[in-house]
Amino acid sequence: MAAAGGHRSVLYARVSSKDQEREGFSIPAQLQLLRGYAASRGLTVLKEFVDVETAKQAGRTGFGEMLAFLRKDKTCRILLVEKTDRLYRNLKDWVTLDELDLEIHLVKENIVISQESRSSEKFMHGIKVLMAKNYIDNLSEETKKGMLEKARQGIWPSYAPLGYLNVMGADGKRTIAPNPELAPVIQRMFERYATGTHSLKELAKLARQDGLQYPKSKLPVPTSTVHKILRNRIYSGDFDFDGKTYAGKYEPIVTRELWQEVQDRLDGRSRQKPRRARREFAFSNLIRCGHCGCAMVGELKKQQYVYYHCSRYKGRCPEPYTREEVLEERFSELLRRLTFPRDVLEWIVTALRESHRDEKAFHDEAIGRLQAEYRRLQDRIDAMYVDKLDGRIDNAFFDRKSAEWRAEQDRILRDIETHQSANRTYIEEGVQLLRLADRAHALFERQEPAEKRRLLNFLLSNCVWKDGVLTAEYRQPFDMLALAREATGDQVGESAAKTASFENWLPSLNRPRTFSS
Repeated sequence: MAAAGGHRSVLYARVSSKDQEREGFSIPAQLQLLRGYAASRGLTVLKEFVDVETAKQAGRTGFGEMLAFLRKDKTCRILLVEKTDRLYRNLKDWVTLDELDLEIHLVKENIVISQESRSSEKFMHGIKVLMAKNYIDNLSEETKKGMLEKARQGIWPSYAPLGYLNVMGADGKRTIAPNPELAPVIQRMFERYATGTHSLKELAKLARQDGLQYPKSKLPVPTSTVHKILRNRIYSGDFDFDGKTYAGKYEPIVTRELWQEVQDRLDGRSRQKPRRARREFAFSNLIRCGHCGCAMVGELKKQQYVYYHCSRYKGRCPEPYTREEVLEERFSELLRRLTFPRDVLEWIVTALRESHRDEKAFHDEAIGRLQAEYRRLQDRIDAMYVDKLDGRIDNAFFDRKSAEWRAEQDRILRDIETHQSANRTYIEEGVQLLRLADRAHALFERQEPAEKRRLLNFLLSNCVWKDGVLTAEYRQPFDMLALAREATGDQVGESAAKTASFENWLPSLNRPRTFSS
């Protein structure tokens, strides 16, 4: 396929962290693969872009530089990258690249994606992007599980707050300990405020005079941060994490009694009348008025009926009130369009599982490297133990180094578990996303308001209500499912199953479309 920009191309390589680079995920290996690919196809490489950071969020440095280069040089329309998840794990970056009309070569996947690609290829690529996003979300969940387990053990699971330092504990686990320079300053803050003779502003000024500043920037700490410190339970030896309070196994800076006395004084100074709990409306912040563009807001009438109306932020608006049940039925109609024939769904699932072979090999290779590194560290610990017995090193040196290496082994075991989990769940969770779309309308009708809004946010965007008509855009790749369903009707699965033309069952999907109900 000839690219719009001839044979001019750029390369992009990424690892998520410096640790991954050390573990062998290797920027040089990616670049070598891409350079060889370019040479074999006669492509001229104009520039190489590299990132050593996660693709979970948009805004990577090298990625941004690449976008700027491609926008400036319209003759270069070819992008070479190892595989999908090296390029993006978030939907915003996918949409951004799609708008540049590029020819993207996913070298390890042996796929080229461009505006001229078949609809089925675009669809499968979109599913892979969605699955890559789901994978990184799953990693975040696994990280949160590890942090929660630490909290249950009484270990503060994150960066040390102001006044503490992250240190290695006697048991070889990371913990926090009072900062010898700042902890006394914070202790005096609590003691002074407990007397009731200082305002927060006065207290902050005294603390800054005592040397309260941010350790890295050396900037003075503002009054708002002083207030947060006084409110933070962590200084009393307990801490709040994920909505629960845990008893910490680290040295407190103040006593629990002093901390509680400060809370009572703060509450006495800022006591407010209790507010009535706000009712949660299912479609809040989801719909814009089609007349003026303002938000549609929910309102309870007669303590039982929910109506939505334009917020009229810009002034008078002709859009009348609408019952929540009417909007709910319109949304349900839109979600029904994501239902498609069983045999087509099974074809997609089969194709995805076939494409997972390379991903599984990647995780297996990573697990092998990590296991080798674990054994290497264990050999070091064993050899050093023999040196200690023979008197070549002292006990203090052995304890310090062995604690460091065992902490590194703990990290390796967590990484191995993450890769093993990814091997087990990566594709199956992607399949579940497809099945979710297929069952979306049925799920929607049974959910509580908060879950309905969450489901709609996941599947739809740009929802507009005007004169009794709801319009919306499906998020990628669900827009492809809806278009395929609309174009082919109920017979697509039956006809495709009888032929070898599965690849052509989707319609042309070059740009998003708006759907109405």
